[in-house]
Amino acid sequence: MDSFWVQSAIGAIKAIAFVYDIITMPVYLVLQKPWKRRQDSRRVKAKIIKNDEHELTYRTTDPPRDVHVKMLQENIDTLEKVFNYVAKTHSNKRCLGTRQILSEEDEVQPNGRVFKKYNMGDYKWRTFTEAERQAANFGRGLRELGQKPRENIVIFAETRAEWMVAAHGCFKQAMPIVTVYATLGDEGVAHCISETEVTTVITSHDLLPKFKTLLALCPNVNTIIYMEDQLHKTETTGFKEGVKVLPFNQVVKIGQDSKFESVPPKGDDVAIIMYTSGSTGTPKGVLLSHKNCIATMKGFVDMVPIYPDDVLIGFLPLAHVFELVAESVCLMTGVSIGYSTPLTLIDTSSKIRRGCKGDASVLKPTCMTSVPLILDRISKGINDKVNSGSAFRKALFKFLYQYKVKWIQRGYKTPLIDKLVFKKVAKLMGGRVRIIMSGGAPLSADTHEQIKTCLCVDLIQGYGLTETTSGATVMHERDMTYGRTGGPLTVCDIRLVNWEEGNYRITNKPYPQGEVLIGGDCVSQGYYKLPGKTNEDFFEEDGKRWFKTGDIGEVQTDGVLKIIDRKKDLVKLQAGEYVSLGKVESELKTCGIVENICVYGDPTKQFTVALVVPNLKHLEDLAERHGLQNNTYEELCSSPVMEKAILKEIADHSRKCKLQKFEVPAAITLCKEVWSPDMGLVTAAFKLKRKDIQDRYQHDINRMYAS
Repeated sequence: MDSFWVQSAIGAIKAIAFVYDIITMPVYLVLQKPWKRRQDSRRVKAKIIKNDEHELTYRTTDPPRDVHVKMLQENIDTLEKVFNYVAKTHSNKRCLGTRQILSEEDEVQPNGRVFKKYNMGDYKWRTFTEAERQAANFGRGLRELGQKPRENIVIFAETRAEWMVAAHGCFKQAMPIVTVYATLGDEGVAHCISETEVTTVITSHDLLPKFKTLLALCPNVNTIIYMEDQLHKTETTGFKEGVKVLPFNQVVKIGQDSKFESVPPKGDDVAIIMYTSGSTGTPKGVLLSHKNCIATMKGFVDMVPIYPDDVLIGFLPLAHVFELVAESVCLMTGVSIGYSTPLTLIDTSSKIRRGCKGDASVLKPTCMTSVPLILDRISKGINDKVNSGSAFRKALFKFLYQYKVKWIQRGYKTPLIDKLVFKKVAKLMGGRVRIIMSGGAPLSADTHEQIKTCLCVDLIQGYGLTETTSGATVMHERDMTYGRTGGPLTVCDIRLVNWEEGNYRITNKPYPQGEVLIGGDCVSQGYYKLPGKTNEDFFEEDGKRWFKTGDIGEVQTDGVLKIIDRKKDLVKLQAGEYVSLGKVESELKTCGIVENICVYGDPTKQFTVALVVPNLKHLEDLAERHGLQNNTYEELCSSPVMEKAILKEIADHSRKCKLQKFEVPAAITLCKEVWSPDMGLVTAAFKLKRKDIQDRYQHDINRMYAS
């Protein structure tokens, strides 16, 4: 009976929508000019400039835009010149913002547990002039402490305003910064510090205690500078004798009275030794010059629409090239950056006190960067919210969602439905976000569509690597397709090269396929102290530097790249079928029960298996349906009943995603731990470390194949 009433009500709403469409269609046609949006979406973004039997090279059809031209006119070829220019141009405008933490309070939860939560105030801002002056003083302060130009210096800290100030202080003295992820394990941190022979490390209050053990592994370090905490005094005793431990602000004060002049770097000087997150072993240091960084910045400003009143919320690791370049673009274009953390980002974040607003609600950003993992979680959160509603609410949401998708594909906007329904979802991030830039890994088409539809944003996916300073391709903001990474930037060319072993060739139909190579000014000089690996992955051709990515792509008729595979992720099963592990994982991550997944394929077997980290809420719901509601998380993960039930959920989801039978895992193991960078099973950018996961769960893999 309920179902009848729901269907009747939705039928009535559909009839009203149909009448509304007929009445308003002429108005929307005149105001929104949908044919222009469709033309822009279908427009050819790249042309072939070189074609032979083994390779195809593509170049963008877009000209440089205003900011790119301005950078050429002003001869801005280093990051040091960027900050000098913007301090003069945007002098008193808000530049870097930090949210004030007023106090930390104990909050009793409904289950009786007590958590420490922040009572937070407003954002406090440095102007462009103040930020530039503080950076200059910090750089001079480093000189007073004995750090010399062109000597490496490590930044090992969480994303915050002082990180950016410290980096630019180093650039002003031509000191290359070595960026180390805040979540890297002790062994990895020690490797980065020792390999680059640094004597000075810049860190934070939270990470400083690590050095009580790390200093034994890094004998060259004699100075540690820490960024202070807003609430707590930093403990500076108990460190190795002879090592100076100084607060960040003291170094700035020392620099105020210094007579040292700045030492401007040249374009070809190394700006950053950026350690990759190391998904395939020990982290490698990638040498990024000022010229590399400036090139990608020019490419980004040609593709991403930026306005003077934009505000970016910064919370991804600045040790990740994508975030660093995105924030550098914001500096160059006068966009204010307000800093946040995953613990304080939204009203329901774990460190926000009840009744206090999250950073996004206070800052009201217009732009944000993200990685697919975070977007997948937002997408699952939306699905959970919808599924917890009544049958009518679910049916209504489904109709409105499909209605909006249909009109967007025709080139229209849906202002009325956005205002009544979807803007409420968008309030999660402050209600003003108009553009989200996603990078770091391929984004599934389903997540792409849902985030764009429900959050009323332009979700722009890009593709790049640390070795190409994050530069390669970026989607046009008017592209109405999903799951593609866009056309080449104005600063580089994209090449497809035959990979015979995987049957990827430029002659494949309907689109040419092959390994992706990237050539241009954004391509790195190579790996630090690894000449053999540098010669293997990089080469010069006609005065242009090229990098072999190891990714497999296809270029579609409009010149847009789609990443379809990765050489290292391809496994050939016993029957001769190729399985792309990364592709299968990215599809299965959109399944509600899956928090994280690693698919494994043994070439001597006929099927794949998977290690699954289950989503807690979905696991509990499934347990209730199977009468296991009183069991703990660990007990549920060990239960053969739950294993079988989740395997069925995954098989059903695989059919919806149109995966081949041989691609679907035939057995699974439920993992009791949530994989985090601290465990060494995923990188700081949350990419899987396959070898480490395999080593840890080898016993389970053997068991799955034996069964």
